[in-house]
Amino acid sequence: MISVLLVDDQELVRMGLRALLEATDGFRVAGEAADGIDAVAKARASRPDVVLMDIRMPGIDGLEATRRIVADPQLQATRVLVLTTFELDEYVFDAIRVGASGFLLKNTAPAALLEAIRTIHDGGALLAPSVTRTLIGAFVDRSPRRLQPHPQLDQLTEREREVVGLVAEGLSNQEIAERLVLSPATARTHVSRSMIKLGARDRAQLVVFAYESGLR
Repeated sequence: MISVLLVDDQELVRMGLRALLEATDGFRVAGEAADGIDAVAKARASRPDVVLMDIRMPGIDGLEATRRIVADPQLQATRVLVLTTFELDEYVFDAIRVGASGFLLKNTAPAALLEAIRTIHDGGALLAPSVTRTLIGAFVDRSPRRLQPHPQLDQLTEREREVVGLVAEGLSNQEIAERLVLSPATARTHVSRSMIKLGARDRAQLVVFAYESGLR
């Protein structure tokens, strides 16, 4: 049973999400919140598996709420899925940077939303690598590059640096294996070890680290 916290300042949106989840086997609504402060409090109280997070809300916004939830040691198992109205909402990049596991448009089909929640809960990558690269690249290209190397970057081996750069390029593990003439299992191991060393919660955040550190 996947527990989900619904965070949106529009009651109608929350009602629709609740109705969808309650009508689907394997899901449970852990609670609702209409603003960022309440979202953090409800997350700490219920420790949901997944938070469906709106970005633009009164009080503290979804970005700050996401940062606080991700930073809470008691919520390490909680994943945040951002829901936005615009495909390239200016805050989406920052949400992924602070720890959100991905994003979806609010007009996403119900079946796709349910599958996204399952994927996030299972620790998988919500966004296809190519979509992640498009998202990150769009924001990086808007302003001059200002590198902020990750403090743990020197812990990566040369091969791991190369692999992280290819992740940011939008390559899947299979494509990385083909590019570097490795087995898919070896490529997957390099990606996993890189995520552990850099403290990346998921593949999307690894892409952010790669861009900020100049690996792409």
